[in-house]
Amino acid sequence: MYLSETAQRYLRATGPAHDDIQAEMADFAAEEGFPIIGPDAGGLLRTLAATTQAQRIFEFGSGFGYSAYWFLQGMPNDGEIILTEFDEDELAMAERFFERADLTDRATFEYGDAMDTIETYDGPFDVVLIDHQKERYADAFEAVRDDLSVGSVVVADNVMRGPLDLDDLLAYFESGDPLDGESAQGIATYLETVRADDQFQTTLVPVGSGLALTTHIG
Repeated sequence: MYLSETAQRYLRATGPAHDDIQAEMADFAAEEGFPIIGPDAGGLLRTLAATTQAQRIFEFGSGFGYSAYWFLQGMPNDGEIILTEFDEDELAMAERFFERADLTDRATFEYGDAMDTIETYDGPFDVVLIDHQKERYADAFEAVRDDLSVGSVVVADNVMRGPLDLDDLLAYFESGDPLDGESAQGIATYLETVRADDQFQTTLVPVGSGLALTTHIG
């Protein structure tokens, strides 16, 4: 655990609160063991949407809409978010939550592989979330890279926790030790890819399961 229990409780006590629908979403996730970013990371997504004044956001992997809901709270009223999900039931659940929150006119729900969906859209995008299969993170960045404007931000989730061993990742980056598993190698490849690109700057933030924020600096 990269933050102490006290630090995590402090973040939760001083961070953003769920509205009623978000609370239902979080309860569902807890009951089903469904991984969500949680309110600490969600608050950061909301802030990124607000500070970039995001008009368009694209998500590689949306589940039942929890992260997209946070984004929309920070976006202007005429902003649009594109959700992608290959689980039809989860995407339908997202649409139902959004209908109840009167958000469906600001969201597009795309069923299928996000890597295929992105090919049907033109940029620019102000914020992009990468939260699908870890071994495809770098591919997602490359697919959307040319659709990003200067000042836009790419957010990659699960870069410090989840199906990963942080000690193994540290050993890889410090000493070049080999990694086991496609997920860990996928995260490592992604971080190497974005850090090597001189048009972008990347910072890791230890909230939720760890977010990598990659900003287009031109």
